Amino acid sequence: MRVLVHQDLVARNPIVSILIVEDELRVRAFISRGLTEEGFRVCESVDGTQAQEMMRHERFALIILDWMLPGLSGLDLLRALRAKQDTTPILMLTAKDAVADRISALNAGADDYLIKPFAFEELLARIRAILRRVDNRATPLLSHADLTMDPTTRKVVRAGVEIPLTAREYSLLQFMLEHAGEVLSRTRIVQAVWEHDFETFSNVVEVYIRYLRAKVDTPFSTRLIHTVRGVGYVLRSRA
Repeated sequence: MRVLVHQDLVARNPIVSILIVEDELRVRAFISRGLTEEGFRVCESVDGTQAQEMMRHERFALIILDWMLPGLSGLDLLRALRAKQDTTPILMLTAKDAVADRISALNAGADDYLIKPFAFEELLARIRAILRRVDNRATPLLSHADLTMDPTTRKVVRAGVEIPLTAREYSLLQFMLEHAGEVLSRTRIVQAVWEHDFETFSNVVEVYIRYLRAKVDTPFSTRLIHTVRGVGYVLRSRA
């Protein structure tokens, strides 16, 4: 089993977690790499039985589920989850392109259906569409002072001005907004945003804090990102 996310970080990191259940290595790696670059947290499973075990220990915002899996098929897993009233959004992947197959998957409880081969851009668009439908019901905006982040659209606005961020800058700012007013150590930031031990990353936190300040603070009259000497950083509207 290859898992790109350490379980004890899940509760501390608000970034959207996605489980890929796909036995074809190339397809799985293609999706995983693309989603990771987009700022998602990715876990991987090679069959339905393994996926069931992973879901017993962790909740996912969305599951990308291949139909043709060894052992327990994707369709059988989907039916089992829905039978247990599990409403986790599921995007089915399959080479089956018959209308009857699509109807079977949707009737079994799939939220969407994508036929292989597919463009990553379409997969990403479908993922975001599913998450928007879920988040519109449950996910509030993150905000502090005049800074607002919409986790559904990944749009960041300060004082009415939209701020473009890279995936890593977004993840760092999201973590800080989730813990606004709380002093965050460099080690804690690295573990939550980069999912690695602090020693591996030297001054990466300082570098990305500088990037964020240039976009979130410098163009505006009030600083929000403050350094607490010898400890770390805090997001707050006063010095």
